[in-house]
Amino acid sequence: QVQLVESGGGLVQAGGSLRLDCAASGRTLNTYAVGWFRQAPGKEREFVSGIRWSTGYTEYAEFVKGRFTISRDTAKNAVYLQMNSLKPEDTAVYYCAVSQRGAWIVLGTPDGYDYWGRGTQVTVSS
Repeated sequence: QVQLVESGGGLVQAGGSLRLDCAASGRTLNTYAVGWFRQAPGKEREFVSGIRWSTGYTEYAEFVKGRFTISRDTAKNAVYLQMNSLKPEDTAVYYCAVSQRGAWIVLGTPDGYDYWGRGTQVTVSS
């Protein structure tokens, strides 16, 4: 079992920055993949970014490329999502998720993830 706790969400003005943290406990993530997803009211959950822990390989959704950066901290067993140049359309609940199939999961597919956090709200005002 892996427990995930997201933090770092909040209210920010357009153009501002936030860093989301995903702290994992129960297992070390060194063979896992970690993904960040988001869900806005009335919309489907969508992929934001993912990382394969063992290689550091990363992927981003097109709408966040150049603005968001995913990273991992092996010592803290945590993953971060640095979000810059935030837009009102980035408003959503952000979730982190982990997959035990770290080497070959399709990072952008929610179905491949085994454990999910409860999410953290990000609100970007215009």
